[in-house]
Amino acid sequence: MTSFDSTPQLNVWRMLLALAVVFVMLGTTGWTAVRGHRGATTPLAASLSAWERGHLGGHRLPDPDTTTPARLAQFFASLDAPRRAELAARYPLAVGNMNGAPVSLRYRANRIALGQARRAELARMGDSRLSAGGQHDAGRRMHRYEALMAKGRRILAFDPMGPGRVAEVFGDLGRARRVSVVVPGVDTDLLTFQRTERRYTAPVGMAKALYGAEREAGPGTRTAVIAWADYTTPSGLGMDAATGTRAEEGAVRLAALVRALPGRSRVALYCHSYGSVVCGVAARSLPSRVSDIAVAGSPGMRVERASQLRTAARVWAVRDADDWIEDVPHLEFGGLGHGADPMSSQFGARVLSARGAKGHTGYFEPGTDSLRNFAEIGIGAYRAVRCAHEDHEDDACRKGLSGTTEAGRA
Repeated sequence: MTSFDSTPQLNVWRMLLALAVVFVMLGTTGWTAVRGHRGATTPLAASLSAWERGHLGGHRLPDPDTTTPARLAQFFASLDAPRRAELAARYPLAVGNMNGAPVSLRYRANRIALGQARRAELARMGDSRLSAGGQHDAGRRMHRYEALMAKGRRILAFDPMGPGRVAEVFGDLGRARRVSVVVPGVDTDLLTFQRTERRYTAPVGMAKALYGAEREAGPGTRTAVIAWADYTTPSGLGMDAATGTRAEEGAVRLAALVRALPGRSRVALYCHSYGSVVCGVAARSLPSRVSDIAVAGSPGMRVERASQLRTAARVWAVRDADDWIEDVPHLEFGGLGHGADPMSSQFGARVLSARGAKGHTGYFEPGTDSLRNFAEIGIGAYRAVRCAHEDHEDDACRKGLSGTTEAGRA
């Protein structure tokens, strides 16, 4: 008889197990959990609406929905500094999240928007109509806004609605020759964007660690790293995490970010956990400046093979031996699940060493092979990466890299 551990039967049992979990979740959360969430008018939407009705010097402002980032960049370049500052002050959330606006102006606008959000939460802290829990939550958000407003922080995107979205830049984005974007997974929002304990498990800690590792690996390379939590992530390991709905929404935002980055920098994406689903969905719509997509602790990229991502970017994969994600069924059935395991030889990714990393959230810890590899990829030093199977003569990790130069050293 066929062994219970054989691949065909094991896959059947995995599918049945996955479906059983899905039906239990549907019974407790309802089918509405699969659908997109529609909300009332948000502060960001209100700011954009005001912008669309606005005028400057007797002329209507360009429509950000129909104007390309390049044309928006030309519009802002045509203004003097006082008028740009006026727009940031009048429409802080709109300008702060506008692809095509100068990054320095976005930093300025988001600082204004954070100040407004901070004052709103400060008022809510003393609102007697709120429960003690509601006042406590207001205090937590108020302190987060204060932290994001600290001197020297460069906030590229900010939306206070709901759990909140935010993106932060480390380094000089305008002068960078190489840009790295950290795309996080589930349960990432304004409050979890940065952590004091286990700091390298949160986007700010991940990005800071990567920026430091890139500077150490290539001191002469002008780099910048973006901690990008500018999409609504799934909450916990529920229905949203089992489907591609949030990934599809995030992919649109990620592609828009990359297309609007200033200059001609090469871009590498570092996609952790559910973030790798976002990167997989976004891959086909990303511009050619994206040279690398690295996934860590991935549940899948919504395809069966790397070639189906339809991208010219190199695809890298890394997973620690103790990462629980390995035990998640790598399949897709009726829109549930995220496809094949990027670590499998059949998938076709370049598999990296994760030595030193521990568990599902340890890939950006200083001293790990995973972080070192991410840094070498980020600066274009591909020949310096450590592959997971370097003792295998047919290892695909280095295929085509033997003649690669260390691009971007300037």
